[in-house]
Amino acid sequence: QVPVVESGGGAVQTGESLRLSCAASGRTFSSRSVGWFRRTPGKEREFVARIDSVGEHTQYADAVTGRFFISRDNAENTVYLQMDSLKPEDTAVYFCAVLRYGSYVSPTNPDDYFNWGQGTQVTVSS
Repeated sequence: QVPVVESGGGAVQTGESLRLSCAASGRTFSSRSVGWFRRTPGKEREFVARIDSVGEHTQYADAVTGRFFISRDNAENTVYLQMDSLKPEDTAVYFCAVLRYGSYVSPTNPDDYFNWGQGTQVTVSS
């Protein structure tokens, strides 16, 4: 499997926006749900958002609902995370990954994902 590549992170002020991209090659990526997670030092990976393979269904963590928006362009094999109204508590390394198939997978459990990238750092200052 070819790992995904995240990009678009950076340092911004409170209230500003960023758009993260998650790119991959191959049909596996475009035919599966993709999720975004984030991690801060000393903490486990935290679910942020998920989108199904065709972009019809999305799911968000409570902490980002109404501020973050996930979308995808399967022609470009890319999933996006638009992050608006950023807060200092959004500071983290953001990762995307592909959700496994299975009857018992949980879209919010990072252990049910594969093809993790290196992540992209988002820093929000007050």
